[in-house]
Amino acid sequence: MADDHELTSYLAALAPENDKESTGSGKRFGEAQVYQLRVSLIASEQLKAAAEERGMTPGALAQDWILERLSWESQANSAQQRRHEEAHTDQFRFDEQLWREPAARS
Repeated sequence: MADDHELTSYLAALAPENDKESTGSGKRFGEAQVYQLRVSLIASEQLKAAAEERGMTPGALAQDWILERLSWESQANSAQQRRHEEAHTDQFRFDEQLWREPAARS
């Protein structure tokens, strides 16, 4: 039997030896991490309804919401860090209006 190079190449492409992808809980899927979430029946129904309204799958909607929240948290943390850094400076800012107006004499 002759070695069929095309068949061998095709089969290798279907099942690469160094397959990084997986759908198991906590396993890698490419460069992404896979999580399983347990939610109540009510929350599950709410998620399904919200996803249906948007023409999405519940999983896609949950992923969008999680990524949106993480972005929001990152922005909030950055703003809080900036406020913290600005509050702990040796500089003092004077109100220009107070310096331009003459002081009231008693």
